Amino acid sequence: MNQLNLFREIIVDNFAGGGGASTGIELATGLSVDIAINHDPAAIAMHKTNHPETEHYCESVWDVEPKEAVKGRKVGLAWFSPDCTHHSKAKGGQPVKQSIRGLAWIAVRWAIAVKPRVIMLENVEEFKDWGPVSEGKPIKEQKGQTFQSFVKTLESLGYEVQFRELTACDYGAPTIRKRFLMVARCDGKEIVWPKPTHGDPKSLLVQTGKLKPWRSSYEIIDWSIGVPSIFSRKRPLVENTMKRIKRGIDKFIVNNPSPVMVPDKSKAAFLISYYTEQSEKDVRGLSLDRPLHTITAGGNRFGLVTVAFLTKYYGQGVGQRLDEPLHTITTKDRFALTTVCTNGKRIADIGLRMLQPNELFAGQGFPPGYIYDIGKKTDQIRRVGNSVPPIKDNWA
Repeated sequence: MNQLNLFREIIVDNFAGGGGASTGIELATGLSVDIAINHDPAAIAMHKTNHPETEHYCESVWDVEPKEAVKGRKVGLAWFSPDCTHHSKAKGGQPVKQSIRGLAWIAVRWAIAVKPRVIMLENVEEFKDWGPVSEGKPIKEQKGQTFQSFVKTLESLGYEVQFRELTACDYGAPTIRKRFLMVARCDGKEIVWPKPTHGDPKSLLVQTGKLKPWRSSYEIIDWSIGVPSIFSRKRPLVENTMKRIKRGIDKFIVNNPSPVMVPDKSKAAFLISYYTEQSEKDVRGLSLDRPLHTITAGGNRFGLVTVAFLTKYYGQGVGQRLDEPLHTITTKDRFALTTVCTNGKRIADIGLRMLQPNELFAGQGFPPGYIYDIGKKTDQIRRVGNSVPPIKDNWA
């Protein structure tokens, strides 16, 4: 733990996970997070490795007594990233648990116990719809009622409360991850929201130099990793995966008027995602010139595919555009990078590999050198899927 100046306000990260929020806070303030709380040993292990000066509590946030934890110190910032899965629309029609949805109330507990000067909370966009549940289903007629009560409770404790939805790629991360952010402060000072630093390359603000272009998925791909041929696999790919590859080639390469170059002149590329298609015309993939899809805690949803493609006849191999951010990264393998290799007349080979944790952490906006290879690969992917993108601008 830090040898703290007792007159300095401390920073607390509840639901700390692998350290995304803590890293972002440290970059923004220049100060290490003083207290990190999470019930998951694998998450605490990753957090402790990257934030060794932090005091760690590997237990439920409800089991940590705020007054005992802060030891008489004033709290300048308390960050909360409660479990979002039982608020998210990605849950579909599956039953939701009121106990999980209610984790955000821990922020009120801290407000009552130690009155942090600033409280920040991050969750999915649907957090604003938080309301009562009956038999595992949200009650439509009471949609948003619990959220309003939550806000009013903070206000009754002397906090000014504001909230917005922010998209990570607008602030320098190579992912389009969009999240609900709430700021509550009780010191009478103005709540100031960050201004976007990046934008759509086609926008006037970018073309006139007022914003930087979105960072691309191209830069987070580790092109040195080999991609084995799908034709040499011991077990053939399932039919749905082959359909995704074919539709991706048609949409992102064959019918793409301006594919993007990749390092190997005999290749281009696109991502396929392992989500369920709504129809045959629905291509569950994205060009690598788009932000990465949301990374979730359910497992890796991104895969890296190499396929042969038909090149244009100007002496260079070309692929799909890679100059836009990736879509939101999930916690499972969901995307595959597809490159097309050709002899000038026909497809020569198709290869497939899933995106690796180092690529996913880079795609989420973690800084170079962040230590992620702790525990099983599934744990690493779950950590990044659950993480808050820490980046605010380019690391350079």
